[in-house]
Amino acid sequence: MEERKSFGTAAAAYAEHRPDYARAAPRWAVASAPGPRVLDLGAGTGKLTASLVALGLDVVAVEPDPAMLTELRRALPSVRALRGSAEAIPLPDGSVDAVVAGNAMHWFDMAVAGPEIARVLAPGGVLAGLWNVLDDHVEWVAELGRVAGAVVVGPRDTVTGWRAATADPHLPGGPPARFGAPEHAEFPHGQRRTAESLVSTLATRAGVLVLPARDRRAVLDRIRVFLTSDPRTGRGEFTLPMWTGVLRVRRL
Repeated sequence: MEERKSFGTAAAAYAEHRPDYARAAPRWAVASAPGPRVLDLGAGTGKLTASLVALGLDVVAVEPDPAMLTELRRALPSVRALRGSAEAIPLPDGSVDAVVAGNAMHWFDMAVAGPEIARVLAPGGVLAGLWNVLDDHVEWVAELGRVAGAVVVGPRDTVTGWRAATADPHLPGGPPARFGAPEHAEFPHGQRRTAESLVSTLATRAGVLVLPARDRRAVLDRIRVFLTSDPRTGRGEFTLPMWTGVLRVRRL
């Protein structure tokens, strides 16, 4: 199974355990958009959609996976939610002022998705990707990344690596529209977890979901032993230090 197609197998767990986004991050992502019409592309279970709705924006969500879309519609029944993908967006030309993607833009085939995004964006519209990343400047978080391995915590998943890992390969280029220079910002964030609930969160990572069952258990057991044996994480609730990173470009 392709990693980007793996999330539907854990849609309910994704909805329960994945974090939302730092409150200031979605606001910054769309701050320079010419209007309130926003497309949440690759919306998953609606984690980012909910934050955009809370800003009073006119939001439509597009998600390719039916199980993820079901969770989104259950959580946000008032939101217009459509089956579709970044490569085939079911919206008219110039119909949105911003396209945002929460922990999703790296899955897009930008050779196809770039022209599609440009098509649905109004002139001057904004494209923004948001990623929740671990604060590996914190000692135990950096150690967690080493214990978990790259299949769980890759360069894109840490505050020290996300900019480089989500730069040019995840931006559209060429016709039919040009985009301006990328802008970056990071916003402090955190998620209250226990050792077991953090294991459950990491179990929803794509690299974990596609592992054979035996290998998946081994990885998660290794993480569980690390978390439960460390006094900073093994004694009830703690805050997982995070950042929400935002990459933003404007359609010219």
